[in-house]
Amino acid sequence: MTDRYMQGMATRRRVLGNAHVDRAEAAKTMLDEPFQGLITEAAWGTVWASDAISARERSMLTLALLAALGNHEEIAMHVRACARTGASRRDVMEAFQHVAIYAGVPRANHAIKIAKSVWAEIDAAPEREESQP
Repeated sequence: MTDRYMQGMATRRRVLGNAHVDRAEAAKTMLDEPFQGLITEAAWGTVWASDAISARERSMLTLALLAALGNHEEIAMHVRACARTGASRRDVMEAFQHVAIYAGVPRANHAIKIAKSVWAEIDAAPEREESQP
């Protein structure tokens, strides 16, 4: 394991939570292990570990990019991560408003639907790890 990988795992756990990372690690196979290593080092050990911008800003950028590109399958995970990064619900909605203007209303609308569903889950079960700051 490289230093960047270890930094990536620490950052990933801080942003996504131990339960999420433990589930992802348990699901990892020999086939996707190289890919998992790549995203741990590049996304989490380099981009998310950088102190050039705050984790709050990174959450907002990530959510806006996911929505704008139509990569909706990861939006719920990153909405949950906002509890750890400091991005508020208002911050998320502001990011999605930018998506509506610059990338299209349908993509923003779908992202908002996902976020609202996640927030409803969090509000219904505040003791869940994903909802803890």
